[in-house]
Amino acid sequence: MIRLEGITKSFGSLEVLKGIDLEINKGEIVSIVGPSGAGKTTLLQIMGTLDRPDKGRVIYDGQDVSRLGDARLSAFRNANIGFIFQFHQLLPEFTALENVMIPAFIAARPVAEAKRRAMELLKFMGLSQRAGHKPAQLSGGEQQRVAVARALMNSPEVILADEPSGSLDSKNKEELHRIFFLLREQMGQTFVIVTHDETLAATTDRTIRMVDGMITP
Repeated sequence: MIRLEGITKSFGSLEVLKGIDLEINKGEIVSIVGPSGAGKTTLLQIMGTLDRPDKGRVIYDGQDVSRLGDARLSAFRNANIGFIFQFHQLLPEFTALENVMIPAFIAARPVAEAKRRAMELLKFMGLSQRAGHKPAQLSGGEQQRVAVARALMNSPEVILADEPSGSLDSKNKEELHRIFFLLREQMGQTFVIVTHDETLAATTDRTIRMVDGMITP
């Protein structure tokens, strides 16, 4: 489904990625692990089209998205890729429901349709009673589950998660990881997860290990 070919990336004289080749299959849950500075987040950003490689290609279902202009790339990203970050990055002035609906607003979907979809997702996350609450009124685990619902709003091909449980306590971390596998089971969702959590990595279908900008055996 996703193929990276010969991806390189440097920031000034620092070579962060040194020719990455990687394939992600539909329905997989893949973890990317490695020490800080290995290039994990940079790789995830390039896979998610948030950054462009210096060399190489990013291919989704046969389409080389590396060649798209900024406007078309932005539209592709909103329609096909969901993101979850370590810190939920919810907008504090909006309710949980409104935060979940944001990707649909960007895609210019009808409000009634977006609201219906957002409520379905919040119900799936066990948060239907919290739809009208703003982030400050939610626990850390609830905030991150709202962020997962937001990532799912446009039914993306893949969800890319960067340390999604890094700021959670053990109970909420286990619940979040359970949700990922439930989403794969019930929706066929694909996940690529950058993590330092070896327990999570051990449960994924495949673990990609990175050291010094390269994938190691």
